[in-house]
Amino acid sequence: MNRAVLWQLQPEQVEVDIWCREELAQREGPATELDEMWSYVGKKAAPRWLWHAIDHHSGKVLAYVFGRRKDEVFLQLQALLAPFGIRRFYTDGWGTYQRHLAPEKHAVGKVHTQKIESKHINLRTRIKRLVRRTLCFSKTTTMHDLVIGLFLNRYEFGVAI
Repeated sequence: MNRAVLWQLQPEQVEVDIWCREELAQREGPATELDEMWSYVGKKAAPRWLWHAIDHHSGKVLAYVFGRRKDEVFLQLQALLAPFGIRRFYTDGWGTYQRHLAPEKHAVGKVHTQKIESKHINLRTRIKRLVRRTLCFSKTTTMHDLVIGLFLNRYEFGVAI
C-alpha cells in the first residue's frame, strides 16, 4: 500500500473491503501449491521424485505421485487434482508447470510456495530415506514408494494402512 497516495485522497475516494481469511479463500476458490522433491533409489544416478500438491490455505496434502522429473508424471498428478476444481496453482519456475497449466490460473514464485517448502523440510526430517546425505536409502523403487506412501497416508490423510 502506498501510504503517501492514501493520505492525499479524500474519504469519498476510498473504498475498503475487509474479508475474513476463510471468506476470502472461499471467494477465490480452491488453490494449490505444487512442487517436486528429489531423492534417490540405490544410487544418486537413479533419482526418484515425489510430486505433491497441498491446499494453499490449509496446507493439507491433496495428492501425490512418484516418478521421474518428466511431464508425464506431472500429468498424473494433474489428473488426481481434477476432482478438486482447483482455480489457482502456485509453483516454482519449473517448465513442466508452465507448459501444462493455463497462465491465468498459474502463479510462479517462492512467496506463494512457502507451505509446501516447509512440508519438504518436515518430510526430510522425519523420513531418513529423503535426506540427501544418508546411509539409509531404498534399494528398489517399490520399497521407496511404499515407505514414503505409507508415511503420507498415515500422517497426512489419517489412513492407517
